[in-house]
Amino acid sequence: MKKLLIEHGLDVLLIFVILAAIFHYTHQPPLWTFIFSGIAIIPLAGWMGRATESLAEKLGAGIGGLLNATFGNMAEMIIAFQALRAGQTEIVKASITGSIIGNILLVLGLSIMAGGFKYKNQTFNRTAASMSATLMVLSAIGLLIPALFHFVTLDQAKADTASFQRFEAELSVEICVILFVVYILSLIFSLRTHKDIYLGTGEPHGESVAMKTSHALIILLVATGLIAWMSELLVHAVEPASKALGMTQLFVGVIVVAVVGNAAEHSTAVLVAMKNQMDLAFHIAVGSSMQIALFVAPVLVFLSYAVGNPMNLLFSPFEVITVGLAVGIVTVVAVDGESNWLEGVLLLAVYVIFALAFFFLPAGTPAF
Repeated sequence: MKKLLIEHGLDVLLIFVILAAIFHYTHQPPLWTFIFSGIAIIPLAGWMGRATESLAEKLGAGIGGLLNATFGNMAEMIIAFQALRAGQTEIVKASITGSIIGNILLVLGLSIMAGGFKYKNQTFNRTAASMSATLMVLSAIGLLIPALFHFVTLDQAKADTASFQRFEAELSVEICVILFVVYILSLIFSLRTHKDIYLGTGEPHGESVAMKTSHALIILLVATGLIAWMSELLVHAVEPASKALGMTQLFVGVIVVAVVGNAAEHSTAVLVAMKNQMDLAFHIAVGSSMQIALFVAPVLVFLSYAVGNPMNLLFSPFEVITVGLAVGIVTVVAVDGESNWLEGVLLLAVYVIFALAFFFLPAGTPAF
């Protein structure tokens, strides 16, 4: 009963859904809309997490993690799509970077640390974890190549800027196609041909109340819809709120918006890790980053052409380096199939270092 009270205690924060709507539609200071909508996402993410956990009990950690990542990333997709329509492609890229490093460093780090405080050592399937880490390496390569291409052709591009911009756009689209195809194949691998290694292990949930599958799906849909609404209010308030808080839009996009957008993964991954279900926690955190890099980013590039504001995969060197380093340290953590609380602390330390660097990075820093 105590656990149930703790899990449902955040439901009082649902009042912020109404407050965010009132402050937005009555044109109150955007900073308050930004704060209220961000808080409102937390209890909604909690409901999404409980529904996902219930489905995972019946369907396995692989499908449970995929469902959580998919529904959790819908909010980020909507935030990014709204920014695309407004022509804010750099904010979209910042949110992609923030989501990738946020999931594999902040979410996974919190999960490993929280679970490690309760259990001395936790284990997860090495094969599944290594495959996810390898896919993340592929995504890092997909982000690195456009930047590398831009750098090595910089001198030639000065003589024929239009042609090289076209080459960069074509390269980005073709890389997106490859990433998208690999993501589909990874789903076939994890959900069909090798689904046995993604079933996961862990302790029974004890006092948790399992939902019917139909009820869990309805809750996922409703919670996702409300999170999408709150995310839309959030994106409208990002620019004025960042100015009011004295933060650059890059920092807000990479850190603040990403943390709020990943609230679903935060709550669920930490919760299941504390129940010794590290397979599910790992699939949620790393699977969400993998989906952002291999699915969401390519889809956003495709959509950018549909809305008339083409976006490429040319990220700044700082963003590419942080993603590469984040993928590297997670690969090291995943290789042995075991985790402890200190490894979680190390992941969080890296995330804080990155956050500090983005905070002090001057506004308007050139991409190259």
